[in-house]
Amino acid sequence: MDGKIGSIKSYITGPGLQKLIAVGALIVLYIFFSIFGNHFLTGDTFVSILDSSYYIGFLAIGVTFVIITGGIDLSAGTVMVGSALIGGVAYNVWKLPIALCLVVIMVSAVLFGVFNGLLVGKLGLPPFIATLGTQFISLGYCSVIAKVQTQTYPSLTSPDGWFKQVFYKNHGFPMGAIWLIVFFIIAWILLNKTILGRYTYAIGSNEEAVELSGIKSSNWKVAVYIVNGVFCGLAGIIYAATYSSITPQTGNGQEMYAIAACVIGGTSLSGGIGSLSGTILGVFVISVLKTGLLSMGLPVQWQQVLIGVVVLLAVLMDVIRSKKAKKA
Repeated sequence: MDGKIGSIKSYITGPGLQKLIAVGALIVLYIFFSIFGNHFLTGDTFVSILDSSYYIGFLAIGVTFVIITGGIDLSAGTVMVGSALIGGVAYNVWKLPIALCLVVIMVSAVLFGVFNGLLVGKLGLPPFIATLGTQFISLGYCSVIAKVQTQTYPSLTSPDGWFKQVFYKNHGFPMGAIWLIVFFIIAWILLNKTILGRYTYAIGSNEEAVELSGIKSSNWKVAVYIVNGVFCGLAGIIYAATYSSITPQTGNGQEMYAIAACVIGGTSLSGGIGSLSGTILGVFVISVLKTGLLSMGLPVQWQQVLIGVVVLLAVLMDVIRSKKAKKA
């Protein structure tokens, strides 16, 4: 009995506290916007919340792996949009079938993931600097390939529009939610039931101990960034299905929503602590906040202000939690 009470107390005072707060914040925000927003409590609004969660959700899942290792990825947003841009070039210029264009999106994002992994894992660059450099490289290089031209994907009614029905909406049904659930389950198994997941947590908790035990943490860091690249590619496919026009030099800043979702959901920026369920909660907190503010007629800039405040509070809680853990 004492052991169970201790476990519950440890959960509430530990990382589980932020997850509980995220649940509470989600409920409070939904009630608040239902009262003060215009037509917020409708089926269409709920679908809009889901629609704005898809690609951020995929980005956040990948970034969760990276942050748990004690790293960061500032290039996720530009890699997502840049890969979608290259896929558009493959469709409009290279005249490849749309199915192969989706493969091009995945391959492009994974290659950037490999690049980040080599920079951080093998060359030992600080993740912040490495991924900041990749952010600029992906932003510029993909625009060069596209010749700084906006790339368009087929509309829903065109012969190649089937990919929108598969990855975005099919007769109004949110297909993106199905894909997000499927890959959330895959990612959860990968993080919680495989050796990659165990080493991901171990590296973030104490990388030196991992090295002393004879495990090459550099190899596992590369693997983690490749996993992140896969989810950036999936986000790129969903992004292309959601927005038919992909504009060069965009995507910068989307990774901040993903990182914010991780932090809000209880993933520690110092590494070693985090969960995918918390990350998804954070994604929906951000989506509800964005959609709710629009329903109240507030400008987009207020979304960024309030999300920034929420992230600062979440990080502050993480710092306080870490200090308490060190004292204990």
